[in-house]
Amino acid sequence: MLPFENLSEGKESALFADGIQDGILTKLAKVADLKVISRTSVMEYRGARNTQQIGRALNVSHVLEGSVHRNADKIHVNAKLIDTRTDTYVWAEEYDGDLTDMFALQSEIAQKVADHLQTKVSVVEKAAIAEPPTGDLVAYDLYLRAKDLINGIPFTARAKEDLLQAVQLLDQAVARDPSFFTAYYQLAGAHDRMYFLGFDHTDARLHLAETAVQSIRSLRAGSGEAHLAVAQHLYWAYRDYDRAHQELVAARRTLPNESRIPLLAGYIDRRQGHWEKSLDEMKQALELDPRNFSILQQISLTYEALRHYREMAASLDRALIIAPKDVPSRVRRAWVDLESRANPKPLHTAIETILAEDPNAAPVLVDLWLDLALRERDPAAAERVLAAMPVGGCYEENIPFPNSWCEGVVARLRGDEQAARAAFISARKELEQTVRDQPDYAAGLCALGVVDAALGNKEDAIREGRRAVELIPVSKSAIEGPMLIQYLAVIYAWTGDKDRAIERLAETAKLPGSHVTYGYLRLNPLWDPLRGDPRFNKIVASLAPKGSK
Repeated sequence: MLPFENLSEGKESALFADGIQDGILTKLAKVADLKVISRTSVMEYRGARNTQQIGRALNVSHVLEGSVHRNADKIHVNAKLIDTRTDTYVWAEEYDGDLTDMFALQSEIAQKVADHLQTKVSVVEKAAIAEPPTGDLVAYDLYLRAKDLINGIPFTARAKEDLLQAVQLLDQAVARDPSFFTAYYQLAGAHDRMYFLGFDHTDARLHLAETAVQSIRSLRAGSGEAHLAVAQHLYWAYRDYDRAHQELVAARRTLPNESRIPLLAGYIDRRQGHWEKSLDEMKQALELDPRNFSILQQISLTYEALRHYREMAASLDRALIIAPKDVPSRVRRAWVDLESRANPKPLHTAIETILAEDPNAAPVLVDLWLDLALRERDPAAAERVLAAMPVGGCYEENIPFPNSWCEGVVARLRGDEQAARAAFISARKELEQTVRDQPDYAAGLCALGVVDAALGNKEDAIREGRRAVELIPVSKSAIEGPMLIQYLAVIYAWTGDKDRAIERLAETAKLPGSHVTYGYLRLNPLWDPLRGDPRFNKIVASLAPKGSK
């Protein structure tokens, strides 16, 4: 289902037209007898006219296209169903009505598409097609604005700010309509992401997520969306992967075209260490959303965790065919050579090229750019990164290193130990408060332990690093567990305990999901205390590409 053309002026009208299209798509996607491509994959075809080419690219036999014109409280909708094999119209119709007729028009168009495709539609599916999301148009407008912000999270450096704004909009929407189910669904997801990503990993944020989930359950307990919302909540907030999987099984029954279900299953399998199963699930998600390059990015991350660099590169190449200008994909493609071969030149070239094309892209790539500057031992480049770093830009995965931590690392790189210590003390104050409020926050304890190691607080650093590993062992998360062990090795190295550092590093170097790579150990200053130790050299050599010396 292609994006509907907006025939009115202004961004709000464009968002309204997208809302019409998304509402029809959502209704059709609930029909088990139809294969409906996810919204993400069709948005790039906005304004496209070659339906045969689109059909081949998406592997579909029909497309629905249309246009929307809004004038005050009146709307005009034009819808056309086209057979992509012959480029002929199967059905076309125009609708005129009041703005208050919008949801009825969406339902009517969805049902007529199903009828003309001679699709089997169950009684339950017919009811879902007919049901409006809300009776309050102002609440619906707030919802559309919030959803637009949430959909853009993967492509912005303002993720925290956008999530907070989305929450405000959704709070207003559900205040106007307490029965607005899909608004609660988005609200629960926004709170869960804030918690999971470490933007607000507090009991208060968790309670807000719980409240939204409870509203979802009370409104529509047995729906596929409710099961999916609960699965996401169990995954993001509690790491309860087994129960999340059970909820996804239930969600699949009524959401046959929902790509987020196999994608979340893939995330869960990845964290449980079921690597091949994770890849299979993600590839199923890609079938439902074939032009969604973010799924290919996730597939590439799984290959990276397995140190399958050839497959990682191939996945990113596919993503770049879909979105050749996507900055994260371009940077990560060049990152492959740095990790696998300790060759920084492709990444250096890629970053400089991107910044020359668009200096505003800097905040999107600060994480890998800083890593490159550190590995190249280039203080000037590192200072450029700090100047572009947004709030929260120093996080590594979900480990909440404050920006002051990165400032300290860069100060130490340029040899300014006084400035480094001042920055580390500032980072410690921030993390100490975080851990005081959340004593079992493993990622926070890990970050605090590393900062304490940098400050020479040996006993505190080791206690904090060990506690983090105890809270999330590898058996609980095949992604976070190895990273926490990796940073415990850093803590030991920086506090002078080479034997334990080598022991822990050797352990994590053998684990899938570890960020310990050949390029990381060869070049990153974090490991300078171990350089020259034959045991360290042996670990580095074990990760070297075949054929290297």
